Amino acid sequence: MSLFPAFRRGRGLSSITGPVLRPADDGYAAELAGFHTAVPLRPGLIVGAATEADVASAIGVAAADGLPVAVKGTGHGWTTDPDAPVLISTRRLDAVDVDPRARTARVGAGARWSGVVHAAAAHGLTPLCASSTAVGVAGYTLAGGMGPLARRHGFAADHVRRLRLVTADGRPHEIDADRAPELFWALRGGGASGFGVVTELEFALFPVARLHGGGLYLPDTAAADVLHAWRRWAPTLPDDTGTSVALLRLPRDPALPAALRGRAVVHLRFTHVGPAVEAQALLAPMRRIAPALLDDVRERACTGIDAVHRDPTAPVPVHDGGAALRELPAAAVDALLAAAGPDVPSPLDMVELRWMGGALARPAAVPNVVAGRSALCSLYARGPLPSWAGASTAVSRLVEAVAPWSLGGALPTFSGTGSAEALWPVGDRVRLRVLRRAVDPGGMFASGTA
Repeated sequence: MSLFPAFRRGRGLSSITGPVLRPADDGYAAELAGFHTAVPLRPGLIVGAATEADVASAIGVAAADGLPVAVKGTGHGWTTDPDAPVLISTRRLDAVDVDPRARTARVGAGARWSGVVHAAAAHGLTPLCASSTAVGVAGYTLAGGMGPLARRHGFAADHVRRLRLVTADGRPHEIDADRAPELFWALRGGGASGFGVVTELEFALFPVARLHGGGLYLPDTAAADVLHAWRRWAPTLPDDTGTSVALLRLPRDPALPAALRGRAVVHLRFTHVGPAVEAQALLAPMRRIAPALLDDVRERACTGIDAVHRDPTAPVPVHDGGAALRELPAAAVDALLAAAGPDVPSPLDMVELRWMGGALARPAAVPNVVAGRSALCSLYARGPLPSWAGASTAVSRLVEAVAPWSLGGALPTFSGTGSAEALWPVGDRVRLRVLRRAVDPGGMFASGTA
């Protein structure tokens, strides 16, 4: 007996303009492809939405049979219910429209930051993009979004002006501070999980055309010196400056510079929006710690912002997780190094600390549910598979090692497979759950978004 009788008969599918795919169809596997490949997806039906009307039709098909729905954008986030029988893919909703006078961008749910960055740069503007412009705009922004310029301007979600949302009844809604203030509060930082499918966002752009940024790659033998110096140096930086530091175990990839291939290194990331001479003076104390294997910090256009973190772009199965730290004393750095430092055999290929504060610590002009504003820095770690158990154990041990200085959870964009709600106050969690039940009483979207 078919588990999907409505799908077999095609009820409600004929109006969909995008591809409608079942497991045996050509293109099915390609539609499921994403950046995170650790958790396999096997929906009975994929709707590759080409329009907002396609999203509404797909919801109608699922509702007719009382089936849960998952949503996949660019595939950089986790789909928390991999067994959902219906998957709506929004990657074709990738339009980007920049209004240079209003300094805003209006983008579809399938747009990536690369498209927004380049469209905005033509007008001397830049968005609050992720550290990798290959990341999708919608999932990143709805979860909060903390990128290289966040200390100056805050979370990406803080600057959302408007959204379009298709709810479980198949109806599209315009969401902003006036027309739906409660949903506007929840979607900005709470994601679309439990509320529906976001099809479009509008957000502010900023008059920044160039920045001084890049990375210092230092030998792993200097890890302790670098991390201890970084924890003392980062609090002295102005809001115009952003920084993170990562312990990396790099592959023998011919695409990497020869000096870095197959090495364990410390990667100090740096951005400064201001005069080059000011940036050089700010970075000088860290440059003196050890001779760099590679120094890539220089003035560059905002279209080159990927050079700051140089995040991987190829799909990879990983286990990841993190913690939001309220403080970073010497003991916390020592605990991190003891759990996952270069001298410790570990399946983790990255352990990263991102300094927060600045505009990240200030509330949004229009209140939202973004979590983690009180954190001093964010810890994130990941390990590639096939050693799932090994990577999972290593991430857990690291999070436990820094627990005395943790707020008890991780920022949603750095929580990996952990809870995305742990940092919200009880009152916000209750408010979100009540709102979800009101908007999606049948729990159609409990699976969340990716």
